[in-house]
Parts: sequence; C-alpha cells; structure tokens
Amino acid sequence: MRYRLGVDVGGTFTDVLLIDEHSGRSYRAKTASIPHDQSIGVLAGLEKVCAEAGVEPAAIGEILHGTTVATNAVLEGKGARVGLVTTAGFRQVLQIARSYVPGGLAGWIIWPKPEPLAALEDTIEAVERIAADGSIVTPLDEDDLRRKLRGLRGVEALAVCLLHSYAADAHERRVAELAAEELPGVPVSISSAVLPEMREYERAITTVANAYVQPQVAGYVDNLAAKAAAGGVDGQLYVLRSDGGLASVSGAAASPVNLLLSGPAGGVTGAAWFAGQAGFPDFLTFDMGGTSTDVALVQGLRPRIGRETRVGDLVVRSASVDVRTVGAGGGSIAHVPPLTRALRVGPQSAGAVPGPAAYGRGGEEPTVTDANVVLGYLPARLAGGEIELDRERSRAAVARLAEAMGLPSAEAAAQGIVDIVNENMFGALRLVSVQQGYDPRDFALVAFGGAGPLHANALGRLTGAWPVIIPPSPGVLCAYGDATTSLRDEAARTYVRRFSQLTDTELKELLTELAETATRGLDAEVAEVGYQVDVRYHGQGFEIPITVGLDTGLEELGRLFDAEHERLFSFLLSNEHELVSARAMVSGPRPNVRPVRLEPATADPEPVGRHEVWIDGGWTTAAEYDRATLRAGSVITGPAIVVEMDSTTLILPGHAARVHDSGCLLIRPLEA
Repeated sequence: MRYRLGVDVGGTFTDVLLIDEHSGRSYRAKTASIPHDQSIGVLAGLEKVCAEAGVEPAAIGEILHGTTVATNAVLEGKGARVGLVTTAGFRQVLQIARSYVPGGLAGWIIWPKPEPLAALEDTIEAVERIAADGSIVTPLDEDDLRRKLRGLRGVEALAVCLLHSYAADAHERRVAELAAEELPGVPVSISSAVLPEMREYERAITTVANAYVQPQVAGYVDNLAAKAAAGGVDGQLYVLRSDGGLASVSGAAASPVNLLLSGPAGGVTGAAWFAGQAGFPDFLTFDMGGTSTDVALVQGLRPRIGRETRVGDLVVRSASVDVRTVGAGGGSIAHVPPLTRALRVGPQSAGAVPGPAAYGRGGEEPTVTDANVVLGYLPARLAGGEIELDRERSRAAVARLAEAMGLPSAEAAAQGIVDIVNENMFGALRLVSVQQGYDPRDFALVAFGGAGPLHANALGRLTGAWPVIIPPSPGVLCAYGDATTSLRDEAARTYVRRFSQLTDTELKELLTELAETATRGLDAEVAEVGYQVDVRYHGQGFEIPITVGLDTGLEELGRLFDAEHERLFSFLLSNEHELVSARAMVSGPRPNVRPVRLEPATADPEPVGRHEVWIDGGWTTAAEYDRATLRAGSVITGPAIVVEMDSTTLILPGHAARVHDSGCLLIRPLEA
C-alpha cells in the first residue's frame, strides 16, 4: 500500500489527490460536494482518481481527510440536543457568558444574541464543589444527580463542566459514569478532558460545542470508514484537525471540537509544503474557493496557531491555524442595494446549486465567476471538463447589473466586481499581517483554491508581497496538505504562578509531564515536541501564548513575553510576570513523500492559443498556456493565462511568471 489519499470537502467541490509515495507523482480529481452526505462525494472522487491512476483502492495505505461536518453542524444549527451538567449555582453559565456586545455602535443597535448550544431547560446542577487548589469542598450528591439525569431523557449528547475541574477531575469522571447508567447510549463530554484550563465560561462553551457536534462527526467518520472498507480500501482513515495535524477516527470522534476548522488548515499545510520547496519560509496564504476566501500568515514554514476557534457566532477555546475568512469566492453574488445604489460583492453566494449563471444550472444573479468569464479570464471548461461555461448567460447577468448601475458596458461592471472582491480579500490579508504587526512586503504570497490563482497577481500588486507563488494543482492544494501532514496531539494544564513563586526546574518538569501525557494519546512514534506557555503581567485579565523550548528559563521567558507584548500593543508594564497555563504539542513523523522535480526547459514555452481579455479598461490579446507543458526555468510574460484541470492563473501586463523546478509558478513585476 504505497499511496496516500488526501480529501478536502468544500462547499462546491470535493477535491481528491492521490500521491504515490515512492515517485511523488500525484493524481487529482474533483467531484461535486453532496451537503447531506459528504461521504458520497468522497467515495466518488476516490473511485475517479483510482481509475485515472490505474490502481486498485486496496493500494491506498491512508486516507487523510479534511472535513466540514463539524463546521456545517454549527453554521446550520443542526447539531445534537445537548444536556449540560454544572456545579450548583452555575446553571446559567452559557446565558451570562461574557456579556460582550459587538461593534462600536452597539449601544443603539439591537443585536439578537445567539441562543446557547445547550438550552436552560436541558441544564441541571450537581450538588458538589471543588476548590481552585483541587481540594473537595462539597462531596458529589450522587442520589440527587441520578434523579436530575433521569429528567434529561431526550437529549442526544451530554456535556459536563464542573467548577475547577481542571484542578481535579474526580467529580466529572463520576458524573460521566452515572450518566452512562441513567442515559445509556448518550455520548458524554467532560470539560477536564476537552479543555483542562481555567475560565469557567470558555471551558463550558468548548465542552458543550464538543458534545453538540459529536454525534454527527462520530457517525460520519464511522460511516466513511465502513464505506471505504466495503469499497476495497484496507488503509487507515485520519481526519485533519484545526491546528493542521491529523487525528485518528477514535480521536476525531472523541474530540470533534478540534475539527471545526479542519478544511482551511489543510490549505495552509499544503502551502507550507510547496513554499518550502521553492525556498520561501515566510509567506501569506490566500485560498479562494467558491464561497469564501481564507487567509493566514506563516513564518519559518510554521503557521501561527491561535488558541481560539471561531465559526459563525461560536467562539471556543481550541487550537487552530490562525485563519481569517471573508465571504468572497467565485460564487459570491454582486448586487446593488436600493438604499446606497453602490455595488457590493458577497457575502451571499450562489453556491454549487444553482451556482453562477455561467454554470447553466438555473443561476441568474451575477457572480465573481461570471465577471471573470465576461472579462475573458476563464477557459471554456472547468474541473477537467465537468463544467462547461455559458458565456452568454454570464454576460446577460452582468449586463443587467451594469444597467442598474448606469455603466456603459458589461465589461465595466465585471471589472468593478473583480476590483471590489480583490479589495475585500486585501482587507483580510491586512488582518493577518498589518494588524498583527507584520509588513506584508516582507512575505511571499501563496495563492490556491479554484479561484485563487485568477486573482493572485492583483493581490500581489495590492499587498506588495512578492513573489506570488502558484503551487502545482492549486485547486486541490487543501487535499495535498491533508496528504502531507502528520499525526498531532497536545496536552495542557492551568498552572497559575507568579515567576517569583516558580523555578526553572519546576517549569521544565511541568512541560516534561505534559509532553508525556500528549505522547500517550498520539498512537504513533513521536518525531517532534513543541511547548507553549501562556504568560501575562500580574493583574492583567488576558494572557499571551509564548513558544518556548524545554530548557527555556524564566528570565528568558520574561524577555520573550515582553517582546511579544510590545509588538502587539506597543507598550510594556513593570508588573511581575505570571504563568497561567502550559501545553505540549507532539507530532508524528512527516510522510515520506518524494517531491516531484521538473525537467529543465530546453526552449521557450509555446502557447496553446491566444484570445482577448479585458484589462485596465480595454481589450488586449493574452497568450494561453497549458501548465502541464511547462518546464523548470520557463518564463511567461503577461498578459497571459495558464490553464490546468483545477484552476486558472492570470498573469497581468508588466509581470512575468518563472517556473520553479518544484512546479511552482513564481510571479513578480518585470522590474523585479
């Protein structure tokens, strides 16, 4: 079994990539996503790509899957009915939350507060109390709890979050045992296992979110594994975590809250794989799909990992790649609100059905894809011929928008659509760079997704991030990332101590113990161990995660924290430093996938055609190239279009793309 299968399920397409570990050669396929059962699209893609490669499914050793099952359950409000067990007196922990009202004008805007994932009527209180030091103040009243648990019959999952259980978990474990007796078959999530850290609300909402998506995720991964086995696949199934690592089927089913950003994390991992081969360790990622655009910042080939994950209105305390998302994709709908009469693009999307007008599936509203069709940037067929574009339908949809705005032509309206969506994505890139204290001009820009390479050159102009890197198979790069990452797990603990109450030896012992705990949950050989501690000034209400080594002393840790605090907030305090929590992250070995190297070019690349494109207010002739024919060292000067099965790259006038021997296109201004 020499093949690895990467799978990424998006809102429009399911991307599948089969990699031969011995040669590094890859085979790709795109199939339509099936929202009500993602496994249908996955198995269809598996069958399609195996046929293309000429291999049997039994040759697949591992399926590595980025899924949106957990994400969709939250966004669509279709998770389980969750019961919640809290300490007596804390029944309304989710309703009180943090009393946060968003927006600078929120004093007079009526904001409909989202309903908690666990209803008040499904929340019960356990008579018990554990102190912050782990000592038992009030023993658990088991008889009272049994009676209350019997009143929760009808819930589909149970979350348990007791006060200070991060310090001692005996009561939570006993509640889980009693729940198994009184509510047989109902999965139970306990906060001391999901998030053993301080702050009652964050621990409660994270545990409830875990329970909310657990039945769907567990059912999905079990169903997919069974169907794959029935189809002849003998290999293991792994699921991509939000932090870019892999989880086993059992790990994914037990902690699905770690999968909420499973899809976007795969793209960042794949981008790091190719950017490293091209020699650019620091870069911004730009992943533009059919519905949205995800952006992230990577330094030293390591993406920034945040401690919070946000999906819609839900914010949980879970490690994830620091990805920002905007509603800007190929299917984003352009419209003119009656009040402002100003052109807007997104966040509404035509999705896969009916899709853009160009797809000929009933869509009539103009989208970004339709604008690119009108401007001449897209070939006649997409996704290897699966979608044939109807240029007349696109032109009619955009022309109606031009008429509503009083513009002279459909091309002018299409150019406006593209300019606005580019500015929207530029704003997202500034969030992960400028707002975090980084200059985007110090980074390269890696563009991927089905629509990313089409807008990449323009985003390079806006950000000043050069070169713009278009990796091979950009439309299925998330699947490539899934297939080239490794198993990952972590362990964390709250450990509040001022530096004067702590020694270097105690810190090292704490990190060592956490690494041993994380290693036991990995189910694989450990290839890499990383450590992170949360530090604040004594008296502050927030902390900053700092990456450390096992031998990092308190003095050095203080300097690292001060430098990060000054970078983020431009000031320092004289207060004593304080440790809040620590965690260890362990990873298995990277897959032994041999990278492909292109043969050097012996002649200038020959275009496969030429056609008219609209750029900067007028028509001009662009050469069209087939990416499969390009070789290392080839240079393509804009205006030009590079086509391939899963994406299209636009090279603007005044710019040129050089083909790296890794297969990446490196786009720069001609003067560079």
